[in-house]
Amino acid sequence: MRPAPLQGIRTVEDIGADKLAFRAGELLDQGSRLALAAAHHDPDALRVVHLFTDAATGSRTELHVRLDPANPELPTLAGHSFPAGRFEREMHDLHGVTLPDHPLPRRLVRHDHWPRGWYPMRPDAPPPPAFAEPEGPFPFLEVEGDGVYEIPVGPVHAGLIEPGHFRFSVVGETIVKLKARLWYVHKGVEKLFEGRTAEKGLLLAERVSGDTAVGHALAYCLAVEEATGTDVPEPAQRARAFLLELERLYNHVTDLGALCNDVGHGILNAHALRVREQLLRLGDAVTGHRLLRGGVVPGGAVIRHVPERAALEAIGADIAEIVALALGHATVRDRFTGTARLSPTAAGDLGCLGYVARASGLDTDARLTHPFYDLGGALSVPVHLTGDVLARFRVRADEAAASVALATHLAEGLRPGAVTVPLAPPMGAAASGVGLVEGWRGTIATRVETGPDGRLTRVRPVDPSFFNWPALPVALADTIVPDFPLTNKSFNLSYAGNDL
Repeated sequence: MRPAPLQGIRTVEDIGADKLAFRAGELLDQGSRLALAAAHHDPDALRVVHLFTDAATGSRTELHVRLDPANPELPTLAGHSFPAGRFEREMHDLHGVTLPDHPLPRRLVRHDHWPRGWYPMRPDAPPPPAFAEPEGPFPFLEVEGDGVYEIPVGPVHAGLIEPGHFRFSVVGETIVKLKARLWYVHKGVEKLFEGRTAEKGLLLAERVSGDTAVGHALAYCLAVEEATGTDVPEPAQRARAFLLELERLYNHVTDLGALCNDVGHGILNAHALRVREQLLRLGDAVTGHRLLRGGVVPGGAVIRHVPERAALEAIGADIAEIVALALGHATVRDRFTGTARLSPTAAGDLGCLGYVARASGLDTDARLTHPFYDLGGALSVPVHLTGDVLARFRVRADEAAASVALATHLAEGLRPGAVTVPLAPPMGAAASGVGLVEGWRGTIATRVETGPDGRLTRVRPVDPSFFNWPALPVALADTIVPDFPLTNKSFNLSYAGNDL
């Protein structure tokens, strides 16, 4: 008998739309979380898939609901789960799914120039139409009262960041309410996956969010391998775990420096960027690409160079010194402490993931709850309780130290070269698979479906930023406008990973 997969047993339940809310409520009450929701256009139905994951047991449960394609009406789960409500609004805007009882039926993805009735993910959707304004401006909630005024920021920003619009309702300098408007760079990534081979799909998966090439590539490959029944050798799994920690390291040290820079300590940012450059050059030596692309491949991994233990330990010592100098500086610590608190209750209700969740006391990490590789007790997951900028800084610092130790441990068993197996050939039937990976921002979930010929028919990646973006306005309530850049950086959410 084949042993249960490390990622947990996956079960599929086909249920009626009238049973969806009850069954989803059962799973949520038992401690599962909604990791993903996706619409699929089958020949005879519009099929909606909800993926629930259980951290305690590692199990994964899919609820499949078939809807009439001529009138795809879905009962809302928004009353059970805040993320479910956002997944549903996304399905409405992209697939035309109607949600008669949704408590917040406003559009989420659709922008002003999208004409009514055009749903780009439908198989019968015509080409993108010319820009127009048939739906009018986005219905932002207006805050009224004595002394209230609005500050619009974006969507075009200074520097190289991607577009997002933030609208502040302010009294004096105090933020009464912040609304974020995203999806300015919606790229049709899910549609671009369709019809590709698994190997060609990898190139797209690596680019879902450029700073998370390993995380998204790995979640995609795990899903493809589950769909095809492919077992990846242990050395390749070890190499994948090593690459994931290198990616976590270069991103965390970048954020540590940027947070110092946002409170005026530029010299620490300069040193953090120096360490980041060392890590990027190390990534180039390890995989042939500074952002570690090409290291994770379907069926295995490719390592060109294994760094020496002393080199990794020197990087760890450098990061530790930067952190000590930052936390020992009164101005830095004062600006971080108490700024933009996100309570554990709010983080849990919103479904936060990654360092945002762990800074607010939520002990969640897919490396432990849904591992693809047995780390054998070599990982410790830091958790802080205060939910402020200081906690999000300290979680990153602690995770960086843990990643150095883990990468050093994993490197000892690696050898340069490719360790891969061919994907199992298609069996002449449709198949599906799910991959769960703790990327540096948090848990990434990717679900794939393949046709009888093995080509991709549906790929649905979910970046942790989708779950964490709604927490940013909550954390900023009752703070001051000058705290926005610092708070925004402490969350450091991906526009590209959200705006698929």
